[in-house]
Amino acid sequence: MKTIRRLLAVLAVMLGGSAHADYALNLPVGVTETSREIHDLHMLILWICVAIGVLVYGLMTYSIIYHRKSKGAVPAKFHENTRLEIVWTLIPFLILFAMAVPATRVMIKAYDASAADMSIKVTGYQWKWRYTYQEDGIDFFSSLDAESNKARQIGSGINPESVPHYLLNVDNPMVIPVNKKIRILLTAADVLHAWWVPEFGWKKDAIPGFVTDGWIKVEKPGTYRGQCAELCGRDHGFMPIVVIAKTDEEYKAWVEEQKAKTAVKKADANKTYTMAELMEKGKAVYDSNCAACHMPNGDGMPGAFPAIKGSPVANGPVEEHIKLVAKGRNAMPAFDEVLADDELASVVVYQRNSFGNSKGELVQPADIQKQQ
Repeated sequence: MKTIRRLLAVLAVMLGGSAHADYALNLPVGVTETSREIHDLHMLILWICVAIGVLVYGLMTYSIIYHRKSKGAVPAKFHENTRLEIVWTLIPFLILFAMAVPATRVMIKAYDASAADMSIKVTGYQWKWRYTYQEDGIDFFSSLDAESNKARQIGSGINPESVPHYLLNVDNPMVIPVNKKIRILLTAADVLHAWWVPEFGWKKDAIPGFVTDGWIKVEKPGTYRGQCAELCGRDHGFMPIVVIAKTDEEYKAWVEEQKAKTAVKKADANKTYTMAELMEKGKAVYDSNCAACHMPNGDGMPGAFPAIKGSPVANGPVEEHIKLVAKGRNAMPAFDEVLADDELASVVVYQRNSFGNSKGELVQPADIQKQQ
């Protein structure tokens, strides 16, 4: 039974979903006006289709039963009927028109992101999201949470069912105020992604080199979860989205908290660290950004991702190591925009002094700045 549960969890990951996904027979109603209107439109079209189906199949069933050959039915012989042809052309046209009017109205409203109260730029990376608050000057990355990341590793020994919101939790959620129209500006830094939260009623592609937009106005405080809905490469299923809607007062307090954290990060970027501090910070950075490919124990994945343990990079010239982590190479993404200087310095030190590597040298944020 345990093996079956593991196989189901793996299958859910391969499909880009969650092992805890809920099954439902209908679209979610959602928590925005747009999502409710889309749901109402869906139900309207559904019942129109049901009525047409009942009428058509009812007439077919009646004809089959009461006009069958065994009852002596003789087929009528006629070539054309102009009135009938006009009727069966006009009726479908009127039905389609009745569907098109509300559908067009909802579509126009769903695409109208004007007159927004605030704007958030959302940038997709492999495999995380970056949220930039245009008015408040807040900028951070959101990645899969550490518990889900540990449980998803092959041979982890962790039952995914024991992890709350497995594959649907992040380290830094997007936070928004309720009852505010928020314009979402979408783009990507590497490949195609798609930002999708089912309760908001829409999803849209994040395309490198292009900026598209959408909008949300959440009316109810709460936590809403989604995922990247575009097959963006290996680990596509490990790119969740978490949005927390707060009251206006709670949101303002969160903004001040984020600004304070930004000030601390700026101070940290100019600090001189000890080896112990670099190793502690480097482990946290490695677990969040490197362990997905190179494994928590540094063994890597043969044929796909090289090992950190005993690697020529981690045991070679430190300048080349910094350059590789900051600028990337081939399948290795660049982290100079993702990580601050102190985080880059600490993860390089951690890689060079963990998993059996023991170079011993210190790398400070100032050394990273020299390489830029």
